[in-house]
Amino acid sequence: MKLHLTLQYCLLLLTFFLGETSALAKNLQSPSSEQRVARVFESVRANPLTLHSFLMQMPKGADLHSHLSGAIYAETYIRQAAEDGVCVDVSAFALVAPNKDAKCEENNIPAANALKNQKLYDDLVNSLSMRNFIASSGVSGHDHFFASFDKFNGLNPAHSSEWLDEVASRAAAQNEQYLELMTTGKFDRTKAIVKQLTWNNDFATLRNTILAQGLREDVTVYSNNITQYEQQRQQLEHCREPYAAPACRVKIRYLYQILRGFPKEQVFAQALLGFEIASTDPRVVGVNLVMPEDSVISMRDYALQMRIIGFLHSVYPKVHISLHAGEIKAGDVPPNELCCHVRMAVEVAHAERIGHGVDVMVEQRPYELLKEMADKHILIETNLTSNAVILGIQGEEHPFPIERKFGVPLALSTDDEGVSRIDLTHEFVRAVDTYNLQYADLKQLVRASLEHSFLSGSSLWQSPDNFSHRVAVCANDNAGIDNPSTACAAFLNTSEKAQEQWELEKRFRVFETSL
Repeated sequence: MKLHLTLQYCLLLLTFFLGETSALAKNLQSPSSEQRVARVFESVRANPLTLHSFLMQMPKGADLHSHLSGAIYAETYIRQAAEDGVCVDVSAFALVAPNKDAKCEENNIPAANALKNQKLYDDLVNSLSMRNFIASSGVSGHDHFFASFDKFNGLNPAHSSEWLDEVASRAAAQNEQYLELMTTGKFDRTKAIVKQLTWNNDFATLRNTILAQGLREDVTVYSNNITQYEQQRQQLEHCREPYAAPACRVKIRYLYQILRGFPKEQVFAQALLGFEIASTDPRVVGVNLVMPEDSVISMRDYALQMRIIGFLHSVYPKVHISLHAGEIKAGDVPPNELCCHVRMAVEVAHAERIGHGVDVMVEQRPYELLKEMADKHILIETNLTSNAVILGIQGEEHPFPIERKFGVPLALSTDDEGVSRIDLTHEFVRAVDTYNLQYADLKQLVRASLEHSFLSGSSLWQSPDNFSHRVAVCANDNAGIDNPSTACAAFLNTSEKAQEQWELEKRFRVFETSL
């Protein structure tokens, strides 16, 4: 009897051992979902079509650097111009307003003609974007790119809700979930104040003078316009109805863009307006400076503009700052002018993110600057196509791989996807092709985009830019599950940022288990 029991016991042990060994072998042979998808990625990356299909589906988090006006495709502008009775200046192929009698001036023709004239239509698309552009003597990619904005600036801003719908729909189709769009809007009261303004190097006194003259009227105008455009966007996308468009799931916030190419009085007043808006309207999450960085005024006043932003940061410390800086290159400006644009944006203006940063390696003490940005977790919004089109900087001439090596946080963004005729998927394809990125590298870029968004609240991650460990209250929950623990759910309810990061992890899980 005892022998029989002993044999049974041994058989049980053997069965258990074999079962455990089999399970262990199975685990060793079965990669995680991420590892399996990484293998799929390696199998498709050699073919541009299969790579694009893979990346189109892959979650891409946020596009943090996108100008709303530049994100709209020329075809949309032409259609809206035709609907509104706008005219075409055929000497420049620009969209211009009709006269007071709603008729086109001499030598101009109705934009509606383009819908019946393919040659005119093609010429307009080429003029309003980089399509078919070939650099020629006296006209560079830089010149054509920036000139395109003046050619559609005359369109009615009442179309803004349609523009928001267009960018949100395109984002949704690519598995993006969050956009920070740069907009300016009208600032008529601010302009009127500037006309009567006397410059004062005492920034505090200058601020008080401008506020006393009614600048906050433009704050109300801007916020009211956003409310109107967002409501109309929701109607276009049927967001409160059972058949809501996928675009409804794309969250949009705004960066107020300050026009740096104007006299210092206007730049100060408009910067003040931007900080006032961002400090009162939660939909406006920060400010930025726009227009060509290499223009006469931008170069001459760059240091002053950084001090202005730095001063306003001291008054409005909760307002986030992302700055176009280093969007210049050798040859476009004298060598001494390349000394320190990114550095001043970081150290004087207290920028939390840098747009472009292309000249970083030709600035003074570049390695110290990169280390400082890495230590301070200052992200660079990397616009590969834009940098190539505007500056001719691409491939090994682009600092992207060096920035990665130094641990500077990076995220891919589009800049002006309509003008450049691209989308965010295109930028991921370009990054993979050019810099031999792995799937894990792509996930790092995507997670960084939400980590460095200006959404309110704490991050889902314990340490900045370390995406290995979630905060303690969510550490034991499977990332992105629909029903997190009570403690984790309570934390997520306190943070817009963490909510979007949790959603991203859910999207990665769905994506990785679907392949």
